[in-house]
Amino acid sequence: MKHPFLLLSLLFLSAIPAFSQKEKILEIQRDLLLMQGDIRALQRSHDEKMTAMQVLVQQILDSANKANTAVAVLDNALRDRMKEQERLLVAPVAGLGAKVDTMSNDFAGVRESITDLSSRMGKLQNQIADINSAIKTLASPPPPPPAAGGAPTAAANPNGPPPGVSAEALYNGGMRDRSAGNSDLAIEQFQNYLKWFGNTDLAPNAQYYIGEIKYLRGDLDGALMAFDALLEKYPDNPKTSDAMLQKGRALVKAGFKAEARQEFTSLVKKFPNHDNAAKARTELAALNAPARPPARNTKKR
Repeated sequence: MKHPFLLLSLLFLSAIPAFSQKEKILEIQRDLLLMQGDIRALQRSHDEKMTAMQVLVQQILDSANKANTAVAVLDNALRDRMKEQERLLVAPVAGLGAKVDTMSNDFAGVRESITDLSSRMGKLQNQIADINSAIKTLASPPPPPPAAGGAPTAAANPNGPPPGVSAEALYNGGMRDRSAGNSDLAIEQFQNYLKWFGNTDLAPNAQYYIGEIKYLRGDLDGALMAFDALLEKYPDNPKTSDAMLQKGRALVKAGFKAEARQEFTSLVKKFPNHDNAAKARTELAALNAPARPPARNTKKR
């Protein structure tokens, strides 16, 4: 009887651990079920949020596409508008530029014409002055013949003119040769006039015409020397303003523009109401005018 009781005791004792292990397994299974439920809940929440995010991203993409389309349309509209404005403005501006160039050329031609006219007027005034001087010379009585045995004659004076040569003959001969274009003979007669009759009233005229002839021949250095000699030896005479004007023009042609400005300015200050002062102002305006750019070559290549 003792052995069956012992066997039952052993079986009871061995069943206790087995029952405890089963409880633990059941508890673990419940925990797993709970974790699976939480995971499924998290998965559903994640899926819902991803779906909402995808919808939001799609909306943003749609808005961006619409904005890009609107910008492209606006850009095309602006480009078309700019091309239209360019088409409407380029032709008138080009025409205006051509008109401005044409007007500049016309003004340049007018200015050159005025300068040429002023030069011709100056020459005409000089001719009138020469005619008046010649008339005065012709109207003056000839010098009386030397008395026999009196004072020494011109031939006896080594520094005087040759016998029979008079101031009037030299001056009038120089004027005739100047008018006829015999510049060398004219200069020679005016130089002889200055050598023998350098203190007479017409000496400044002779000196001036030497400079003028050399200026017209292109001998600018010789012309400047002649005008300087007149201004130094005869500073106050009817030809002073003419010499200053022609000296300034010779300086311009020689490339000495700063010295030319100074000479024209001195002329205006010294003779403000003289006709040559107006010519000097015209020359100053031409010197101070900005240089025109070279004409554009419109020939198609």
